[in-house]
Amino acid sequence: MEPVLIVLVVLVVVAFIALIKTIQVIPQASAAIVERFGRYTRTLNAGLNIVVPFIDRVRNRIDLREQVVPFPPQPVITQDNLVVNIDTVIYYQVTDARAATYEVASYIQAIEQLTVTTLRNIIGSMDLESTLTSREVINAGLRGVLDEATGKWGIRVNRVELKAIEPPTSIQDSMEKQMRADRDKRAAILTAEGARQAQILRAEGEKQAEVLKAEGEAQAAVLRADGEAAAIRTVFEAIHDGDADQKLLAYQYLQTLPELAKGDSNKLWIIPSEVGDALKGLGGAFTGLTGNGGANGGAPAAPSAPAPAATQVPLDPAAGPRPLDTDTKGAARPRVDPAREYRKIDPE
Repeated sequence: MEPVLIVLVVLVVVAFIALIKTIQVIPQASAAIVERFGRYTRTLNAGLNIVVPFIDRVRNRIDLREQVVPFPPQPVITQDNLVVNIDTVIYYQVTDARAATYEVASYIQAIEQLTVTTLRNIIGSMDLESTLTSREVINAGLRGVLDEATGKWGIRVNRVELKAIEPPTSIQDSMEKQMRADRDKRAAILTAEGARQAQILRAEGEKQAEVLKAEGEAQAAVLRADGEAAAIRTVFEAIHDGDADQKLLAYQYLQTLPELAKGDSNKLWIIPSEVGDALKGLGGAFTGLTGNGGANGGAPAAPSAPAPAATQVPLDPAAGPRPLDTDTKGAARPRVDPAREYRKIDPE
């Protein structure tokens, strides 16, 4: 019984292994190459697949999704004999698992070497400035060459990107200095334009302010003149409506005269000639009052002589008072104090 049991156990194990080798489960977006006695038979797609155990062999599984492969920096010489290091990134996708397995030994290495040689051909026909500013042109050129060469390998190159372009250190310093100079130039231009615009706006604002100020002063002068005219007209109408006589006007005139002497800067005072007329009117008024009720029994007073014209006499504060002075008739009279603001001069 023991040999039979051992044989049964061996048969079960072989059957189990055969079953495992017969059933092949392929994940989604993957493919497998099946060889029978070393020869390509078919390609297994995603799902459950049945193969002949111990006869069919699954060689390798290939991922059909888009792959991203970064390549290390490659030194490339430009047209103006400058060495730049360029990092590239390739986006590719396997479209034919059989061709990717049998047409090329290692499609990753083949794509890398093809990228380097194509990149050197493209960059070798461009100078440094064009290389730095023409990434789209370089990407399109690389993609066209790689897609054409890798088509027979069952691979499609979707995109080629230049991750970095590093010129020599001395060139980088020169580029930084040039960029800094350009930025300083633009900053100086913008500052000058801002100052110019500010001066223009300030001048326009001052101009508008002066215009508005002049208009305001003109309107104020007009309103002031209208107010003074209305005040004068009101006073004139009030005087005429009140029928003021000459006595009242003379009294008001004499009350106004002291206002002319106010002020510390007044060194002399001009007595108008109309003062005589005002005094004459007041004198007539007081004469009429005293003539009616005085000691002379109501006799009318003799008419007074006309007032002499005013004479401008300068004051000399530095000179001291003189003792006496004589008039034309020989009578002695005291000298008027020079501290007074004005005096009358006897014409005789």
